[in-house]
Amino acid sequence: MSKVNQFGAFPSVRPRRLRQADWVRRLVRETTLGADDLIWAIVAHDGAQPRVPVQAMPGIERLNVEEAAKAAEEARALGIPLIALFPFIDGAKKDNQGSEATNPKGLVPACVRAMKAAAPEVGVMVDIALDPFTDHGHDGVLRGGAIVNDESVARLVDQALLLAQAGADVIAPSDMMDGRVGAIRMALEKAGKQDTLIMSYAAKYASCFYGPYREAIGSAKALTGDKKTYQMDFANTDEALKECALDVAEGADMLMVKPGLAYLDIVRRVKDAFSLPTFVFQVSGEYSMIKAAAAAGWLEEDRAIVETLTAFKRAGADGIITYFAPRAARLLAAA
Repeated sequence: MSKVNQFGAFPSVRPRRLRQADWVRRLVRETTLGADDLIWAIVAHDGAQPRVPVQAMPGIERLNVEEAAKAAEEARALGIPLIALFPFIDGAKKDNQGSEATNPKGLVPACVRAMKAAAPEVGVMVDIALDPFTDHGHDGVLRGGAIVNDESVARLVDQALLLAQAGADVIAPSDMMDGRVGAIRMALEKAGKQDTLIMSYAAKYASCFYGPYREAIGSAKALTGDKKTYQMDFANTDEALKECALDVAEGADMLMVKPGLAYLDIVRRVKDAFSLPTFVFQVSGEYSMIKAAAAAGWLEEDRAIVETLTAFKRAGADGIITYFAPRAARLLAAA
């Protein structure tokens, strides 16, 4: 019997019987979404002002160190297990090497220490890349108009070690340099940080959906050229599996696909291929599109938030990095 007709036929079979009431819809629901599935993406800044609005991301504000600590407390209250931290750095501190990325007194280690002191039960994930810290806006070191891989990896290792020592629970290399996961893993082992987790941005595509984020971290105006020599071609899928396989072999504990909605097929392929904890990033462009459409009255914002987050879970993601995390946690708690 074919799969098409194995369930019988109307009127003996009426699929709507399983949709007729809320209780039965909940009972037979295939995919569930809760606060435990959320990773809250926040942006910190190195100024004194507590909160600075991000124009391209309505509702998102850059937080100073004290406010970042309060965000950790809020995450604890909402049941959100992990916060992903991204920095906005004063332009005067940027250079070709991204030197501020390895300043032990810099913004990111200060935020990590403050967040872990305020809410030690909440995990803190740090982004490992140089783009917030470079005067050219790229994720690595720029030499002769090209991003040099091995020199960049050395800088990323130093950044990862600094933040692990500051108390970061999860190191998340987002740079897409070759070999960086293995180099970071070996360095963590040698430093006695063998329990520090690595969530690799294993399948990170060169996407138009990062625009609002680049404003949020202050790299938009600095960026020269594009990132297509290290971020992936959005036409490729097999390449994503190759990148993931390499990162798994090098010691990644978790894998990430970025961006989200346009890459649900990648999420499914990665999860099926590796059976490793797999995460997806609902990036800034996705956030801003929902906010803009809702502001125009074209869709219901709360429903769009829950529907898109559920789509990621349905595709196979174990969790979602999203700027909507606190809003989503409240919506799910009230459902």
